[in-house]
Amino acid sequence: MAVMDWFTDSGYWLSRLLVQRGLAAVYLLAFLGTALQFRALLGSRGMQPIPRFVARVPFRAAPSLFHLHYSDRFFAACAWCGAALAAAVLCGAGDAVPLPVSMGLWAVLWALYLSIVNVGQTWYAFGWESLLLEAGFLAIFLGNAETAPPVLVMWLLRWLLFRVEFGAGLIKWRGDTCWRDLTCLSYHHETQPMPGLLSWYFHHLPQRLHRWETGANHVAQLLLPFGLFLPQPVASVAAGLMIITQLWLVLSGNFAWLNWLTIVIALGAVDFTPLTGVREQGGAPLWFLALTMALTLLVAVLSYRPAKNLLSRRQQMNRSFDSLHLVNTYGAFGNITRVRQEIVLEGTDEAEPTGETVWRAYEFKGKPGDPGRRPPQWAPYHLRLDWLMWFAALSPAYRRGWFESLALRLLENDRDTLRLLRRNPFPEEPPRQVRAVLYRYRFTTPAERRETGDWWHRTPVREILGPVRLEGSA
Repeated sequence: MAVMDWFTDSGYWLSRLLVQRGLAAVYLLAFLGTALQFRALLGSRGMQPIPRFVARVPFRAAPSLFHLHYSDRFFAACAWCGAALAAAVLCGAGDAVPLPVSMGLWAVLWALYLSIVNVGQTWYAFGWESLLLEAGFLAIFLGNAETAPPVLVMWLLRWLLFRVEFGAGLIKWRGDTCWRDLTCLSYHHETQPMPGLLSWYFHHLPQRLHRWETGANHVAQLLLPFGLFLPQPVASVAAGLMIITQLWLVLSGNFAWLNWLTIVIALGAVDFTPLTGVREQGGAPLWFLALTMALTLLVAVLSYRPAKNLLSRRQQMNRSFDSLHLVNTYGAFGNITRVRQEIVLEGTDEAEPTGETVWRAYEFKGKPGDPGRRPPQWAPYHLRLDWLMWFAALSPAYRRGWFESLALRLLENDRDTLRLLRRNPFPEEPPRQVRAVLYRYRFTTPAERRETGDWWHRTPVREILGPVRLEGSA
């Protein structure tokens, strides 16, 4: 029994509970977002159809259930089943069943979401997809209320958090010079992918505070991660300070579930024993301990390339080194955009546009459009099309393979595509022609805001697509 005590620690019962319930909540959001958005993005008639993808990419390169069978109905069933299972685990189903069944529930969640991510193409190429899969795989081996938390797996959560934070810190320090001269956040709140409810106010903070923000970010991502491997209460303090910095990011922008998931993982390093005491839990069976040791060995082996990447001068960010997304490398915003550009999609019902033609704009749910509309708060929900529109404005390379398909679907008033938008200016009949115009956006100054009521000021740059029409239309 004493030997088993080396591998479990009942003092972390609340940490494990919070990690598991938090992961279940993120899974729920991820599956719901998939179920509600996939038809226009990945469906049989989507912008990047899954059947076309699985026909050219072998199973070993992207393991997925949908290599075995695909239909929109089957994909929707998988997404909704994942959401239902995540909701059940969030409500405590994993603690209400025997340990093997609990592990099976977490394994099904992981396998279903892996199947989605591996066929998700451009729409699922975000770092937080791999982060959810890596954390979700570790959750399979966290046990349930029957057993004390396994020490090795709790330490693997710390190793994951270390790579998330330290990788993000290094990519910044090695990247844009504004991170080193502490000026990046003078731009970032305005030019980030999807500003949030308070981003306008964050942007107008005094420059001195922007420097403090940037400096605090370096401390949180380059120094505090090492505290995770020190004895308690140092590890708890380090994790707690990281949580505070993540909450700051939650307030200042819309980064889908990245910040919330990072917070959930950080809770695994917090020792709540001084507040809650130790809850008596059963010892872990030998087979379970053997599995946790095998998992630790697997993660150690697979960590070689991510760790090597951290030390490399050519550090890559948000990359998976294996098709199962078991141990990944993370990082974001190595370079900061100084100028915000936005693509505005517009349509007209005129067959032959002239200089007098009135073009009516489509409005997206999250990304900037109407200058008078306040940036909304959508995170932790992920608006995938809105995020890709930000990338599309940066370079034509990000528009390849889906952007023209989006325009064609607007010409058809495609129902699934229009569901991803906030406003369709052609509710009765589809437009005759569609174009895409690039605009320069910036936050209004406080004086401009008082005078006009607008949150944004925009200036047209150039037309980047169109006008386009359906073949054969007059």
